[in-house]
Amino acid sequence: MDIDIVAKSLKELGHPTRLGIFKRLVKAGEQGVAVGVVQKELNVPGSTLSHHISGLASAGLIKQRREGRILFCVVEYEKLLSVIAFLQDECCIDAQ
Repeated sequence: MDIDIVAKSLKELGHPTRLGIFKRLVKAGEQGVAVGVVQKELNVPGSTLSHHISGLASAGLIKQRREGRILFCVVEYEKLLSVIAFLQDECCIDAQ
């Protein structure tokens, strides 16, 4: 994975509000969670939540889907695992 892509992902997760949103979405699993639920549970104003969700989506960490009038957010687990793998790939390589 490209270091610039990983850096953008980590940058987006480096903000406490975005990290809290992302953690909540991870807990929801593959079905995702409605934006309104996230807003209510985390007590984040709508415009602020929208801004943070946009950042997570632009980094490819989440995707959104609409079901009628409800907008759901879902973690892109493949991307998350790629970022984690990038950090682990060379673990302890110089220690041998």
